[in-house]
Amino acid sequence: MSKPPMYHEESRALQDEFDTRRLADRLADTLLRSRFNDEDRQFIAEQRMFFLATTDTEGFPDCSYKGGDPGFVRVHDDSTLLFPSYDGNGMFKSLGNIRANPGVGLLFLNFEQPKRLRVNGTATVGSDDPLMKEFPGAQLLVRVTVHHIFPNCPRYIHRMQMLEASPYVPCEGRTPPIPKWKTFPQFNEVLPAGDPARSQGKKE
Repeated sequence: MSKPPMYHEESRALQDEFDTRRLADRLADTLLRSRFNDEDRQFIAEQRMFFLATTDTEGFPDCSYKGGDPGFVRVHDDSTLLFPSYDGNGMFKSLGNIRANPGVGLLFLNFEQPKRLRVNGTATVGSDDPLMKEFPGAQLLVRVTVHHIFPNCPRYIHRMQMLEASPYVPCEGRTPPIPKWKTFPQFNEVLPAGDPARSQGKKE
């Protein structure tokens, strides 16, 4: 897939309506890049979460929250990043979309010291990636080839403080607890055969 332009005709039409075309071009010329710099690498390595936007083959969107310990998203080289897919609800909305339409958008946010970074590109999903073993708890590994990296003004980010990390995040040497919803009969009976929650649900 060729690298898309930063703006399409509908963006341009709105820029012209509000007389911001010159500003939009200056922002792109000044801030837009397609390779990670050292500041990007450090910022991404520190994050515990990001939002992932995908679309299906018809262009219908889906947005998902992805969380983990700092470092669960890794800048692999100057134009590629990796992140794991952990055990979820089995719907595979985001990753199914990626296999149908590889275009993705990632939004990284820091709520304590307001900052945000957009990363847009194309992605692949694999279960046999040689680096997957470096991500404890990963069921699949997503590789994103970057097209646009763009830092945004943080003025509308509400300042918030993290209280505690989720105990469900996979970590080397730690077995995450079983989520309560998996023990409910209507879900427990249709879990995959190897899911440890199946036996737990029978005890409830």
